[in-house]
Amino acid sequence: MKKLKALSVFVVCLLFVSFQSSATGVQNSMNDYKIEEVDNLIPGKDVAKAWTLTYNDSQTPVNVMKRVKSDCIYYVVNTEFFEVCYKCTSKGFGVGTMKNAWSCVPGEINEAVLNQDELKNQKVILPWKVDDEKALGLIASYLPGLLNAEYAHLLN
Repeated sequence: MKKLKALSVFVVCLLFVSFQSSATGVQNSMNDYKIEEVDNLIPGKDVAKAWTLTYNDSQTPVNVMKRVKSDCIYYVVNTEFFEVCYKCTSKGFGVGTMKNAWSCVPGEINEAVLNQDELKNQKVILPWKVDDEKALGLIASYLPGLLNAEYAHLLN
């Protein structure tokens, strides 16, 4: 009898998880992304590397620029309509504060597009330092969650 109850609970949980994953189809559509290094970049004092991040073969890629400052690596992520900065230190990886000199999207537009609660939730994604490959994968995975629902189309 205990085994039957345990099996029933397992089946119900499995059905619930299946329903939840299909109900969040918007986020699932962002799982198909491509990251390409920008070849013609001339590394300078401020930008060490750059990549383009494209979701679902979109015609509007997201730019990611790596900036190295003493004890911190910044990944500045931007498009025409929003920008966000992820930082990586010995204390972890997560959303950081964008320096004014790096900003090119008006604050009012950026605040409308980005979900302010989710920005706070992503302050620490991992509590340890990561390499470029891991950082780019995390950015690609977590970035769609930063956009308010009415602006999710900006990544497609």
